[in-house]
This record gives sequence, C-alpha cells and structure tokens, in this order.
Amino acid sequence: MTGQTIITVQELTRDIKRCFEENDSWRNLWVRGEISNFTHHSRGHMYFTLKDEAAKIRAVMFQSHNRWLKFKPQNGLKVIARGEVNVYERDGQYQLYVKEMQPDGIGALYQAFEELKERLRLKGWFDPSKKKPIPKFPRKIGVITSPTGAAIRDILTTIKRRFPVADVLLIPVQVQGEQAASSVARAIRLAHRYPLDVLIVGRGGGSIEELWAFNEEVVAEAIYQAQIPVISAVGHETDVTIADFVADLRAPTPTAAAELAAPLLTELEEDICQLTRRLYKQINWLVAEERQRLNRLRQSYAFKYPKTLLRQKEQELDQTIDQLHKHMRRYMDQQKNNLGALHHRLRQAHPRAAIWQYMMENRRLRSALSKMMKQYLTAKQAKLDLVISRLDGLSPLKIMTKGYSLVYDQEGTKLYKSVTEIQPGESVRVRMHDGQLDCQVWGIKEEQRDA
Repeated sequence: MTGQTIITVQELTRDIKRCFEENDSWRNLWVRGEISNFTHHSRGHMYFTLKDEAAKIRAVMFQSHNRWLKFKPQNGLKVIARGEVNVYERDGQYQLYVKEMQPDGIGALYQAFEELKERLRLKGWFDPSKKKPIPKFPRKIGVITSPTGAAIRDILTTIKRRFPVADVLLIPVQVQGEQAASSVARAIRLAHRYPLDVLIVGRGGGSIEELWAFNEEVVAEAIYQAQIPVISAVGHETDVTIADFVADLRAPTPTAAAELAAPLLTELEEDICQLTRRLYKQINWLVAEERQRLNRLRQSYAFKYPKTLLRQKEQELDQTIDQLHKHMRRYMDQQKNNLGALHHRLRQAHPRAAIWQYMMENRRLRSALSKMMKQYLTAKQAKLDLVISRLDGLSPLKIMTKGYSLVYDQEGTKLYKSVTEIQPGESVRVRMHDGQLDCQVWGIKEEQRDA
C-alpha cells in the first residue's frame, strides 16, 4: 500500500456525485417505469421506486414539484417522469430527482396539446382584448353538452335556482369519441340561428382521453369565430383544455359555468329593494328641500309687495338706461377724437408730397446728366480730331502727294527698298498717290553714299 492514495467514503461519494453533476445528459431526462414502494411523507415529499422488467431506480419528488400533479400516484401505476440523476451522499445511492410526472400513455396527447396551444397562442386566439363580455342579465342561455350526462343536470338545476326567468336551449352533442369534436363545433355554429345571449360549452370530468374533443382545433376555431359570448365548462377545476383558453370566460366546472351565466335572482331582488328604498329616500329629501324653498319664496319680499318691487325695478331700469346713454355718448366722443387724430396723421403721411419731391429731384438729375454727357462728348470729339490729324500726317498716301512713289514687283506683293533687289529688264509696278504704273527697268544706276 506504500505510495497509494487513500480516500474516505465521503470523498469517494462526492467524486461519484460530481461525475453525475458534470454529465449534462443526466441533468434533464425522461424515464418511463412503474411505481412501487410509494410513500407520501407528512411533509409533502413523495418517495418511490421506478422499475421495469430488468431494473429499478429510487426516486424522490419534493413537495414544491408534486403540488402541481393532476393525478394521485400509486403503486403499480405506469408513469413518465422528468428529472435529473444524482447521488444521495448519506446512503451513497444514486436516485432520480423528479420535477414533472404524468401517467404513461398520455405523453403523445400532452405533446399534441402543448403544440396546438402554442400555435393558437401565436395566432392571437387567446388574446384577452378579443374576449367578449358576458351579459349580466341573459334572457336566453344556450347549453352545448351531452343530454344524458351529469353536467346538463347540474347546469339546468343551477340556472333554475338562480335565475328561473331565463330560457335555456339545449343543443345535444357527443362529448367523447371520434365524432365528438366535429359534433361540438357544428353545434356552436348552429347556436347562431337562435337569439341566444350567452353559450355554455362543456361536459363533466374525465380522463384526458375523454376530454380530448375540447382540445381539437376544430372546436377552438368554432369558439373563436362565435359571435355569442362563450363560457367553457370542461371537467373539474384541475382540468384545462384548449377550449378554456379560447373561450371568452373559463368556468372550473359546469355548475360554476351556470353560476357565471345566470345572476342570482334573490340578490337582484334585494338590490332592487335597496335601490327602491334609496330612491324613495332621495325623492322625499328632494321634495322636502323644494317645499322649504317654496316656503321661503312665499315669505320673500317679492311675493308680499310685488307692485312696490315692480316700481323699484322700473326706476332702476330708467337709471340703467340713462347710464347707458351717458356711456354711449362718452364712447362716441372718444371715437371721434381718435378718428380726427388718425385723419391728421394720414394727411401728413399722404404720398402726394413725396411724389412731387421725387419728381423735382428726377428733373434736376436728368438736367445734370444731360449737361455732363454733352461735356463728355465734346472732350472726346476734340481728342478724336487731334488723333485723326496726327494719323493723317503719318499716312504714306499723304507723303506721296509730295512726289514720292513705291516700287513693287509685277504682282504687287513685294515692296522694293533698294535698287540691288531689281534686275535690268525686270517688270515692276510703281504706286503713286493717284494710281500705279507698269514699267520695265532698262538700266540701274546705284548711288554711292558717304560712309
């Protein structure tokens, strides 16, 4: 044993427990089995064994989870349990800690229920804002249920006891079996042919298979499309169906549905009596108040001396008229003064004087402009004449009148500036101030200039 690590039983158990806790697949799993050794502890916890033909496992379901069970577990009952596997350290034994459990055989129905419930919720069929109010005093109550079950007897007895003045119309249907759902849906549509104020749809208690017709979409659709307010009354208080979610009001039992649909007549009679007493009391109080007011009026000055009061009022009227005339004259004088002041200000601000002033200024400016234009044109004309005179003095034509001439080649494109540019016998064109000459050179004599 030298070199070997020795651990305690507690340490070993905790290591095993840690292995269970680190395995995610054991944290949330479903187990099918048969209940045996069932014990319901006084503190509310349930202890039992789940077994099948080949194995068994200890299980515990604490009170915080089993309080929502809709059935009573017992030995020999086959169930499907959801929970996690872990180790109970004190006994060193692994066991299933159950969080949810249902009888075996309804798992598929439960899944279908949840799927349909979620789908209809997303479609808005459970929206509270779409629920129709239940009338307080219905005259005609429709009941859709089996004509032979205990539910119809409870409903009729309750309505007759609470509100016997209401008429009840029974529309018989099948409440379980393959044709039950279509029978209930058809009856809901048929109910719209009658002048019903409210409709009770339901049946007595039973297993989930027996209540399944009220979990069918065809029934939910008929309730959702109904124009008559619908009270669902399916099974016992712990039974919940799709019809309960879609209906305008859910009743825990058929008897409760009748109580919700029909008011208690004796309570209504008592309310009416109380309201009647309050009404009489209020009327008597008002009559007494008005009688006292009448007596005060009879004792008033106006009733005792009406002529004297009339003369006083006539005099007050004359004084009021005089004051009105006085105020009117004062008001008219004030308005006339205001009008005169405004007229004076208007004449001062009349545009005629401004227009005349602008016209005179316009004439003065036009005259000044004309004078300046003439001076400007005279100066420019004198300057132009001077430039023309100078330009005329520099003109080659002006110089040619003094006897000068220009010599070009025969085509008249090249101007000769020296005799060295011309050959004897060459034809030239001589330009004079009054015309041109076509000549031929017979001889050339070059003049010598002093350097």
